[in-house]
Amino acid sequence: MRTRPGSRRSLALCASLLLAPALVTAAEAPPVPVMPKSLAEAIAMEKADALPRTALYESPDLAATKPGALLKSEPFTGYAVPDHAHSVRILYHSQDAEGRSVATSGVVLIPAGKAPPGGWPVIAWAHGTSGVARQCAPSLMKDMEYGEEGLMPMVRAGFAVVATDYHGLGTNGPHQYVNRIAQARDVIYSIPAAHAAVPDLAPRWVAIGHSQGGLAAWGIAEMQAELKDPNYLGAISVAGTAEMTELLGMMGGSVNEATFYLTYMAYGVKARTPSFGVATMLDGAALKHYAAATSKGCWNYAYGAFLKEKGARSLKPGWETLPAVRTWGAENATGTKPIGGAFFVIGGEADMTVPYSSLKATTIKACRLGTRLTYRSYPGLDHDPTMAESLPDQLAWARERMAGTPAPNSCPELTAR
Repeated sequence: MRTRPGSRRSLALCASLLLAPALVTAAEAPPVPVMPKSLAEAIAMEKADALPRTALYESPDLAATKPGALLKSEPFTGYAVPDHAHSVRILYHSQDAEGRSVATSGVVLIPAGKAPPGGWPVIAWAHGTSGVARQCAPSLMKDMEYGEEGLMPMVRAGFAVVATDYHGLGTNGPHQYVNRIAQARDVIYSIPAAHAAVPDLAPRWVAIGHSQGGLAAWGIAEMQAELKDPNYLGAISVAGTAEMTELLGMMGGSVNEATFYLTYMAYGVKARTPSFGVATMLDGAALKHYAAATSKGCWNYAYGAFLKEKGARSLKPGWETLPAVRTWGAENATGTKPIGGAFFVIGGEADMTVPYSSLKATTIKACRLGTRLTYRSYPGLDHDPTMAESLPDQLAWARERMAGTPAPNSCPELTAR
């Protein structure tokens, strides 16, 4: 198996850090530093993992196609995939949060060997934060951002993985960062496109998302209450963010290595409301580095850009009352709507990225509104270890749904406490 040096990043800085992405290490790779120590090192790390963007990522006219249509596909051999597995890149018609047509790229990862009768069972994968610039698409990285932390083990377990990039990553932007509606649509519309590109896929599918993708998983489940796709069996939200404006407020304190997330959040607000002026929200180091952090590099670059920054608050007083921020926060509210299919919420009790208390409170709120869901927490696990260590339980749950077994309902126990 082809590998690259790296290690999944887990920021245990404070309860306000969220949506940490990945640099992934294959199991046999030697230990290496998990975080860049300088901006120069961050740039070098991203350069070593980067893949060139091909013509596939250029969007054709979408007027003649509908959401879910496959626009282009190409086999690709440049990823660090399990032995004899293979991959097909796809470009497909999707929609953004406002329902406007967009082109979204992604990858279908296909296990080694011959497909079982009925086709490969499908996991629709929703990744955590990789960045917001066009070059930050996981399909433009040799390890696809998550590599051995969940993604490639899914393939080894016999699942075909349909991994969206989210629109604006790989394709022309803007990327509507941590937008529950936009990311859910990108996942949902990736499924018919993947079937058109890879005929050996089974019709039934389960969605799994971590961090930013965990928020997408909530959106997928809520949309399926209306879509009622008969082949959709359920979704798993792993360490999915909740209560966005609350987290933003927590992040707006003294400058630290995670302040760059404020630049991503402001970018996401502007992507949703183009007239929004980021200078009305950001201050200090966040405003200073906004342009570079959102255009010149990805997660490592943004992290490295803030390593030497110190100072006071990076959010301007009254930021939470700005109409664009309020719209963005309201659209990302979770646990307030009915869901379709089975749903599995996973949290790490030592998560310093998406606070466990917030995740659990959101889950209880959903239960009290009548949602049936499975819930499991993992003592002692931080944000990224929660994704990796819970994977056996995730795959077991997915197999049970594909076998037709009813999902356990944890809500009676959660709401009785």
